[in-house]
Amino acid sequence: MASDDQEVVVFVHGWSVTHTNTYGGLPERLRAEAGAVGLNISVREIYLGEYVSFRDEVRLEDISRGFDAAVRKELSGLLADGRRFACITHSTGGPVVRDWWNRYYASKPRSGRCPMSHLIMLAPANFGSALAQLGKGRLSRIKTWSQGVEPGTGVLEWLELGSREARKLNESWIETDEKAIGPQGIYPFVITGQTIDRKLYDHVNSYTGELGSDGVVRVASANLNSRHVVLEQEAPTAVPGRRGGWRAPRLVLRRYTTSPRVAMRVLHGKSHSGASKGIMRSVRSRRGRVEDAETVDVILRCLVVRNRPDYAKLCDEFDFETAAVQAEELIEIENRFLLPDSYFIHDRFSMVIFRLRDDAGHPIEDVDLVLTAGKEHDPNRLPKGFFVDRQRNTLDRGTLTYYLNYDIMVGTGQIFDEDGGVLRPALRGAEMLGLSIRPMPTSGFVHYLRCDLQASRGVLRSFLKDNETTMVDIVLRRIVREGVFRLKTGLKRRSFKKDPVGGPIP
Repeated sequence: MASDDQEVVVFVHGWSVTHTNTYGGLPERLRAEAGAVGLNISVREIYLGEYVSFRDEVRLEDISRGFDAAVRKELSGLLADGRRFACITHSTGGPVVRDWWNRYYASKPRSGRCPMSHLIMLAPANFGSALAQLGKGRLSRIKTWSQGVEPGTGVLEWLELGSREARKLNESWIETDEKAIGPQGIYPFVITGQTIDRKLYDHVNSYTGELGSDGVVRVASANLNSRHVVLEQEAPTAVPGRRGGWRAPRLVLRRYTTSPRVAMRVLHGKSHSGASKGIMRSVRSRRGRVEDAETVDVILRCLVVRNRPDYAKLCDEFDFETAAVQAEELIEIENRFLLPDSYFIHDRFSMVIFRLRDDAGHPIEDVDLVLTAGKEHDPNRLPKGFFVDRQRNTLDRGTLTYYLNYDIMVGTGQIFDEDGGVLRPALRGAEMLGLSIRPMPTSGFVHYLRCDLQASRGVLRSFLKDNETTMVDIVLRRIVREGVFRLKTGLKRRSFKKDPVGGPIP
């Protein structure tokens, strides 16, 4: 076992990885440059994790369980000495280790503190990836079959936007006490990129070139700074003068919870994967390589954090640096031979995951969920280009994920090209935001009532944050009519298939 002043580092890879070359030269590079910040990382103290995600029967919770067993087996001496390790993850590795920490230490604490002190997540799919649905498709199955592996649907189901398992883990995190971050808890960090490696762009799949992402994971989905909102439809009341008519037009805010603050940093020019720009694999082992300097520097700054004041200071620094990176990368120019150059505007984005249930807990699958703006509470008042994507979870069809252009929503100044021409004029923004819920069915023996969250500045400010995700639970009233069951006196036989639905049961 290494001496007490050595830093033990465990690496955990992402989904569908079958070779540890995915870690690139990062382990060796950290060992070479750690001394400059007062760390001593021995190469034999760096453990390269290997886990199976390319078998369909394996679920993320199974990998979490396997990680726990591996830590207890391989790091038994460290655990016996009461020492701790740092963990550096990539992509799905982030949710895997978060699930392990939540499952074995945060939700059901074991004796003593967690043996992991630092969790440094590179491009983590904390709220999932829009690509996960496509990973389960027929083309993906053909490709993985030709490679001798399976798509790994058990893990992909977790990674689908709005999955039950991801939601449970993220709700637990949002409800976590601030004390979970610190010397008695862990220090979490999110490091990601927002660059599209055009060489890896799939023209059949636009998600691989989605702005606000690294080609696989959105910045808003990686970021653990998030919130949970619960909206409940008001109690229904009878409509005066209309027999059997009921209404419940308002959505009422029941709960608004924000997560503990997490250090989150966007890196220059980094995509999700690949040997050229991938946030992990592109790092070379050669010490002092300029192209990797920012990545290595940011990770080492995370590793040296030892107390809450240092962590808070790094949060502030990362916020400032992320804003600078996103400002510098606002305009991307793609030079095209014999064709006009292409310009991409890299705005900031927000993600909102809506889950619709009735008050009996049943998912509401058939619904129009419309965003509105202005004093008129009108969807036509929303700015052009604000809406980017909408995806329904395939296993929980009452869950919808909206991907929105935050900068267009709140308004931006003019943007110019390199020659001073106007790429985009100044945009005023929405100023207000609201919701209009139109569930189906709206009549019959069991049905729902339309309702709204009136557009306001407060809703816009509290629901949408740049680079972040908001989870919104919407609970609607399930209206059951008297006609579902009646008792009649007498012995006369009769057909009741055309009986009226009757009034609502209170």
